[in-house]
Order: sequence, then C-alpha cells, then structure tokens
Amino acid sequence: MSYPIVFACDEFYVVNKPHDVSFHSEDGEGFFVLFEKQVNEKLYPVHRLDKMTSGLVIVARTKQAAAEFGDLFSQKHKNTLEKYYLAVAQGKPTKKQGWVKGDLVKARRGCYKLQKTMENPSVTRFQSQLIEPSLRFYLLQPITGKTHQLRVVLKSLSVPILGDERYGGEHSERGHLHAYAIKFTFGNTPYHFSVKPCGGLFEHGETKKLIEQWHTPWHEFN
Repeated sequence: MSYPIVFACDEFYVVNKPHDVSFHSEDGEGFFVLFEKQVNEKLYPVHRLDKMTSGLVIVARTKQAAAEFGDLFSQKHKNTLEKYYLAVAQGKPTKKQGWVKGDLVKARRGCYKLQKTMENPSVTRFQSQLIEPSLRFYLLQPITGKTHQLRVVLKSLSVPILGDERYGGEHSERGHLHAYAIKFTFGNTPYHFSVKPCGGLFEHGETKKLIEQWHTPWHEFN
C-alpha cells in the first residue's frame, strides 16, 4: 500500500493514514515503518493516531524538526497547534456542544475513563449536528493530546463512536473517527491542511454537506 502524501518539505511530511492500520508495528509492520519504506528514508514520529482512526499524520524528516514538533504538540504550546477531528455516533448526547474536561485514568482491558477531577485534565471542545434520527456528526477540537481522548469523551457523553466497539460503539465497517485538519506555525511559517474522510457514514449525503460547511474548522469555534 502506498500512503497518500498531502504535503512534503525538507523538514516534514503530512500523510493521510487509512483507518484500521496500526501506527506502530504490532501484528506485522505498522504505518510508520511502511511509510519509511515507501519514501526510503529514516523518519521520526512526532504524534500518532489510533488504529481505528484515519486522517492527517505529521512525520518529521530530521531530529531537529522532530524536537520542534514535540514542542508544538506539548501543552506548553497548545495555542500554536490546532487539531480538528470528525466523528459519527448514534444516540442522543448528554449535551450537543461545548467543553468536556476531566482527568483520564486507566480502566480495564487497556481502556480509559473520564473523571471529574482536574489534576491533569484532558480538554476537548466540540459541536454536533443531527444527520438523521438518532445519528449525529461531530466536529471535535482536542486541546490536549491524551490517549484515547476523543473516544472517551464521546463515550462520556453517552454516544460512543460508531465502530468503536472497545468503548461500546455499534459495529460498523469502519471506526468513524477522522483526523480532519491541522493548523500550526513551524519555523515562522504558518501551515494548515485538511483531508476529507471516506468510507462508511462519512459518505452520507448530510455528512458531506457538513464537511463542506466545516471546510475551515478553525473558524467554527470563534
């Protein structure tokens, strides 16, 4: 498989990772190793996506770039790097938009759960639109970058992501979580990228209309 390169420069690549592909090598070679082979060079991971999640991944081409991105992805610089995700979930959420904050702690079988405590909280803001009865489309902005953060957030709203069976989501042909857009400044140069999801209910007519409406997601929360 050849992974689509959204952008390339001397310091980094932006790549579109398919769903259902592990980032690191687990049962066989993962996305990162396979992409190194695709471009035939030594690369440096700076963030990752869960196996079920598709969408934008930044991969550094130098150690210096990896260190700079590591700084950008840290909470110290959460205002200089913005990430936006799309998700589909069934059911009625406990709230349709706003903020979800709280500590994420380990639960059983490699899962996490959201607590009301705020010692080192995950922070997410979101909005949603009904696309058909009992089915909603979500635009999410994780301010922090915790493991399984968005999956746990939607679970906490009583609407686990469609296809995310680990967190109680209904079975589906794919996990309906997609890293849609990213906006940041690197080396004093501003960048923004977006890539549309495909497959499953991301192909729904109403979903496609909302993706067009949310084509610049950094304006949706302002």
